Amino acid sequence: MEITFLGTGTSQGVPVITCKCDVCLSTNKEDKRLRTSILIKDNNTNIVIDTGPDFRQQMLREKVEKLDAVLFTHSHKDHTAGLDDIRSYNFKAKKPMEIYCSKDVLSALKMEFSYIFSEFKYPGVPKVNVNLFSSDEFYIENTKVIPIKAMHYKLPVHGFRIKNFVYLTDLSKISENEKNKMLNADVIVLDSLRKEPHLSHLCLEESIDLLNELKPKQAYLIHISHLMGLHHEVNETLPDYISLSYDGLKITI
Repeated sequence: MEITFLGTGTSQGVPVITCKCDVCLSTNKEDKRLRTSILIKDNNTNIVIDTGPDFRQQMLREKVEKLDAVLFTHSHKDHTAGLDDIRSYNFKAKKPMEIYCSKDVLSALKMEFSYIFSEFKYPGVPKVNVNLFSSDEFYIENTKVIPIKAMHYKLPVHGFRIKNFVYLTDLSKISENEKNKMLNADVIVLDSLRKEPHLSHLCLEESIDLLNELKPKQAYLIHISHLMGLHHEVNETLPDYISLSYDGLKITI
């Protein structure tokens, strides 16, 4: 299974264009982050988790010619705004895109993209086939997906476990039962917004504490704001098995 980090950044704390902080002025490509999204290639199945505002740019950059399904973690715009751009994959595959989401996310998508879900569709609009999930495992073709529920302040969100890979972004709390789904993982990709505590996200210390509890073989931090600091400086302070992720990073599990 191959994982590509399409984007590792966030709209939270995004600086104005005149920001002169070290991160915003950095020439290191690892400090230049598009909104958080990930591509999973399992055998011949390509799955994207979340279609943020940068979705089209990310897919072009990675030259992704085939997409089988989209998984949504939650309804915030920095994770859903690029849904319209699945139409290119509709055109190439000549079929609707399989999307997987909770009932709450579907309600938000219907409000935001009413033309996609309208009974009378305008020619050329994106086509989707909706698959709802809750807490039970489900399959995307031959790939088993286990939902992991957490809280993003007061908003329920979902992460996912696929084989020994776990992906969980935008959370502030998670129950012990859901933590159990994350145990014995080879790789965990986890939310970590900044060094200072935040109302709806894990901060760096909280992310490290949770990973030390779960004990994966390797962990990567995502949803990183410019307030985290420079990539190489932060990485030097982390435990050996934890790294900041960066856009374009590829790993094989």
